[in-house]
Amino acid sequence: MAHRLADVRSAVATRVFGKDDRIRLALTCLLADGHLLIEDVPGVGKTTLAHGLADALGLRFARIQFTSDLMPSDILGVSVYDRGQASFTFKPGPIFAQLVLADEINRASPRTQSALLEAMAERQVTIEGQTRALPQPFTVIATQNPLDHSGTFALPDSQLDRFLMRIALGYPPASAERRLLAGERDHREPLAPCADAEQLGRWQAAARTVHTRDAVLDYLLELIAFSRRRGVFEQGLSPRAGLALRRAAQAWALQDGRDYVIPEDIQAVLPAVVDHRLARRDAGEAPASTLMREQVGVI
Repeated sequence: MAHRLADVRSAVATRVFGKDDRIRLALTCLLADGHLLIEDVPGVGKTTLAHGLADALGLRFARIQFTSDLMPSDILGVSVYDRGQASFTFKPGPIFAQLVLADEINRASPRTQSALLEAMAERQVTIEGQTRALPQPFTVIATQNPLDHSGTFALPDSQLDRFLMRIALGYPPASAERRLLAGERDHREPLAPCADAEQLGRWQAAARTVHTRDAVLDYLLELIAFSRRRGVFEQGLSPRAGLALRRAAQAWALQDGRDYVIPEDIQAVLPAVVDHRLARRDAGEAPASTLMREQVGVI
């Protein structure tokens, strides 16, 4: 299993140069059956990463370009009157895909952003009073521009918490950018799939069975308890965030071929899972995960 997961990462790395650690975190999020937020400046490969994962995993892909005039019905779908049958026919929107790219999600209004909440939390949507199930597996990968860019709306905490992980790609190293400028990447040909939706479902099920022994659970609880101490953060990690941290650590361990979690797995995914959920009360610039590592340490 670990070899096949490595093949998926290697395939995506032929499209996103020099970002092996970011690719592994993104795959970790999918294995943990979560949604991913990629926040960075335009042009560093956010969309390319989402496309690469969809191709390598053989998932049905849909892209939604979020703009200020985008409406919820543009995402969810709408019923259209069919004169021939004298009835309304539902036309599903792009949300009915297995991997949905919400591109520049913070350029849409809060009302439109909220159209994703039910889909991300419950893998279903309610349209015109009828609940419709979404395909399985179902993942949203959203890209976000920095909030100081013009024409952006900050994501509310309820929306941020739906994302299991948040990562940034950053600029590529010089060696990777040289390969890019030399024309080694071909956007025209999709990646050959290394798996399919059924296989991803089996990997997700395997990740849920990765064992977390009591000592590691105690360490996880200590991290969560520290986040809730008064005077440190605006608010502590919720139980849902604690579950997200455990699921991400299980998926990370699975990629190493282990059926048990070690503290280093938690440390590896900690920044991507907690930094978008915690805001410091003091004026410190270090992210929440750095402070947690310093104060709690590693067992």
